[in-house]
Amino acid sequence: MKAEIDLKPQWTKREIEEAVTFVRLELYNRDLPCGPNPIRKRLEEFYHIEPLPSERTIARLLSRHGLTHRRTGIYE
Repeated sequence: MKAEIDLKPQWTKREIEEAVTFVRLELYNRDLPCGPNPIRKRLEEFYHIEPLPSERTIARLLSRHGLTHRRTGIYE
């Protein structure tokens, strides 16, 4: 009897937040567009995140971490 393999495991909210942050910095360092839409596409294509966050959710996460307007974090 074959065991079913879950190809898209559920991601926790924290894991999704970490993935969004990682992808944002990855795109920024490669000098690629790094807004919510490109981040969402990358999460879907390469990380197979389920459930996939909306662009607005990604924008809120970026704002929370100070990753907007070409910034790489919260400055003190």
